[in-house]
Amino acid sequence: MQYGTALRNEIAATGTTPLIGIYDMYSASIAAQHYDGFFVSGFGFAASHYGLPDIGFIAWPDMVAFAERLRLAFPAHHMLVDIDDGYVDPEVACHVVQRLERAGASGVILEDQKRPRRCGHADGKLTLPLEEYLEKLELVLASRTDLVVVARTDATEDEDILRRAAALAETDADVVLVDGVRSVEWVHRIREVIGDKPLLFNQIAGGKSPRLSLSELTELGVDVAIYSTPCLFAAHTAIDNALTELKEADGRLPEVRGAGAVGVAGSTQLLERNLSRHHRVSVPHTSPAPDRRPVAV
Repeated sequence: MQYGTALRNEIAATGTTPLIGIYDMYSASIAAQHYDGFFVSGFGFAASHYGLPDIGFIAWPDMVAFAERLRLAFPAHHMLVDIDDGYVDPEVACHVVQRLERAGASGVILEDQKRPRRCGHADGKLTLPLEEYLEKLELVLASRTDLVVVARTDATEDEDILRRAAALAETDADVVLVDGVRSVEWVHRIREVIGDKPLLFNQIAGGKSPRLSLSELTELGVDVAIYSTPCLFAAHTAIDNALTELKEADGRLPEVRGAGAVGVAGSTQLLERNLSRHHRVSVPHTSPAPDRRPVAV
């Protein structure tokens, strides 16, 4: 069950690997029809599981349980899990990493924020002293076997961003993420200081980073792109519109017909695909990386 190796091979292949942010089992069921990889977003999970903002409310057993459910339903998808700051304590971070690896996660993202933490595209972020974060990161790296580890910095000052990015690239972390990158020029600068280390770019609607296509990211030397909240924000818009229309129709449901219309039959058909008895192929491909990327269908 080398899920880490499978994701590592995908990252090493030509082009930028997209990982789609999902927030619950239903959004994952829809995303799985279009892409080969999930990003278990802390923003999305905090919103869906607790109804709270992404400022440190997530309890690690809840995240591990969600990852377990995802892996059972989607045995062949890459799954990168956001573990925020490792839930503060380094020993807790190591325990969570081992639990997630046993649950079938492909990788984790560990950030250098200190509490109170914030979404990576929010103002007011605070970071741990670099040496303290590196100690936590090294413990996490020693705790994994095959799991991909993404080292993330939330630094906001120019010199500190480059200093931390360079330091993270010197570790045994598989990938480096500088969150909240403000421009294409900054992607170039980060790529220059981290050398050949794989680079991850985080895209979130309305965030601080520019909106870039996968082709543009590939040209910039970005190896992985996580899309934190496309499903969550789309659901927000669609639910609000549907309930507004229901109210305007005096409570009469719309007819289920035409392309894109979903009723009980379509929903049930989608969910039946997640039954574990249907899964004959259990793991992602783990042979040497092909020159391809997951694409929308």
